[in-house]
Amino acid sequence: MMKSEILKILRKNGGYVSGQEMCEMLGVSRTAVWKAIKQLKEQGYMIEGIKNRGYRLLESPDAMDKDEIVSRLTTNWMGTPLFFAEETDSTNTWAKRIAEEGAPSGTVTVADIQSQGKGRRGRSWQTPKGTAVAMSVLVRPEILPEQASMLTIAAGLSVAQAVREETGLNAGIKWPNDVLISDRKICGILTEMSSQMTYVDYVICGLGINVNTQEFPDEIKKTATSLRLECGHAVKRALLIARVLKKFEINYEIFLKHGELSELMESYNELLIHKNKKIRVLEPQKEYEAISYGINHKGELLVEREDGTRASIYAGEVSVRGLGENAYV
Repeated sequence: MMKSEILKILRKNGGYVSGQEMCEMLGVSRTAVWKAIKQLKEQGYMIEGIKNRGYRLLESPDAMDKDEIVSRLTTNWMGTPLFFAEETDSTNTWAKRIAEEGAPSGTVTVADIQSQGKGRRGRSWQTPKGTAVAMSVLVRPEILPEQASMLTIAAGLSVAQAVREETGLNAGIKWPNDVLISDRKICGILTEMSSQMTYVDYVICGLGINVNTQEFPDEIKKTATSLRLECGHAVKRALLIARVLKKFEINYEIFLKHGELSELMESYNELLIHKNKKIRVLEPQKEYEAISYGINHKGELLVEREDGTRASIYAGEVSVRGLGENAYV
């Protein structure tokens, strides 16, 4: 943790920080600070040290480890604690294991490689080394089980907002929680819950973001993209993780105030790519075309059918598809 704290101090200051100042801030010896800085340099951080002035961070590598991620966090509680692994089966499965052991709300699991990632409807989500963000956020909201699906809406909004701020790309949302750029998917979210009849024990929001992927398998290359492909350069994953967690913390707290989405509806609907557009609604027993008008305070999608009747559709019951030449999936 000392390395992440030193990085935080250097980034926050922006200029030179003396070794003595860091010793006092961290409650450690000068030798401990020197050793930590030496290790950071070996990891690729360019840190300048000048006698009587101190240390200054000149450049950071595109590192993806616990020290780098924690040093980027600006959250109050989300990401405390944060666990990182070079490889895991699934960050959701990992988060569930530690949730059952009593991990607190705000715990985050992150992996560079995810070998058995899970998507909706049993699909797999592979995370090759060095390409994507695979992380899960554990929260313990005091809500009823039927309210938990709204956290998926808040998570999707958080990713879209973070991507827009970090990259300048025009990220949008396909209801309920897929994040798209140029009608192609960059992020999938899988929310899982442990609950009793009248209360929620915990909710885990798993986020998979295509960051620096440059090639996709044939079966998805027409429907998937990455931040790198869209903006033309590599994106630092640790920085994106920190920004997503900050946005999610803010939106989660707004949601908890009332246990619904009334204060997030406007922000969400502004980013909804099919708002006021014709979509195809796929229900278990039928399909029909309708106009999408955005979500209500429960996260349900408001639609108007071709016969003029209106309906509120629930994410667990149906799917929506775009129409036209560039239809998203």
